[in-house]
Amino acid sequence: MKIAFVGKGGSGKTTLSALFIRHLAAAGRPVIAVDADINQHLGPALGLTDAQAAALPSLGAHLPQIKEYLRGENPLIRSAEEMIKTTPPGPGSQLLRIVEENPVYAACARPIALDEGSVRLLVTGAFAEEDLGVACYHSKVGAVELLLNHLLDGPDEYVVTDMTAGSDSFASGLFTRFDLTFLVAEPTRKGVSVYRQYKEYARDFGVNLRVVGNKVQSAEDLAFLQREVGEDLLTVFGQSDWVRRLEQGAEPALNTLEPANRAVLEQLKTAADLAHGSRDPERYTQQAVSFHLRNAESWGNAKTGIDLATQVDQDFVLGAERLDAAHA
Repeated sequence: MKIAFVGKGGSGKTTLSALFIRHLAAAGRPVIAVDADINQHLGPALGLTDAQAAALPSLGAHLPQIKEYLRGENPLIRSAEEMIKTTPPGPGSQLLRIVEENPVYAACARPIALDEGSVRLLVTGAFAEEDLGVACYHSKVGAVELLLNHLLDGPDEYVVTDMTAGSDSFASGLFTRFDLTFLVAEPTRKGVSVYRQYKEYARDFGVNLRVVGNKVQSAEDLAFLQREVGEDLLTVFGQSDWVRRLEQGAEPALNTLEPANRAVLEQLKTAADLAHGSRDPERYTQQAVSFHLRNAESWGNAKTGIDLATQVDQDFVLGAERLDAAHA
């Protein structure tokens, strides 16, 4: 399953995504964690020191190698230079799997040992000083979009992405690349305003959106979220001394997390598992093609000097071969 965490800055989305990743790893599930936030904090939330997090290889820095690998032997893509962040896969493309070794993971993924289990971590890379005035941050998350467009994932396998804060996620098609999106909202007017904005933007794209209330301290907080969010509210995470110790630099064991809050993580896992059954490979592939054609017309054709629509194989459906195998 491909899972995203979104929310306004300071809502706790990185903390909750890290907790969810820890929970999955503790259950023995294969997990790839992706930090796609402009503020790169997922590594430290998973226990890395600031120095270790700063030393992680960035996807953005390896984009040419990533493109060359994913291109594979696709006859519609003549070179890696002609690929853009939305170039869809086709026959001959090199597809990724969560449980495997490949050159992309070797260059960019780093294993992180947790107190219960382990995960692979991929990071887009921080928005650096040299990017100011010449690049937008979404050029860095292009590598994540490419990877998800070429990923064959199955049940009990997880990619968990910590997205950039607020509605900035809509600056690319990345927001459509997930089976389920958890929006983390505090019980405040500002907290639910991002939810309303996200829901409105996502309405026409079939985004599976569930709200996770965070920092809920009272029955009044819960009632506020229920009133403002309605049936999209999945669950709420309460105040946590465990999280406070983590934010202070301690490394508390996951099994010491408050039972009520650990139960919330299991609710998230249950919702994620249910989302796998409703995925539509054809729609997923067509959305990728649609965003590719948009990007081609707006800037991609001019940048590459070719008509990028020629990279699309209308008969190719990502994941269709897994459906065929399941029904055989």
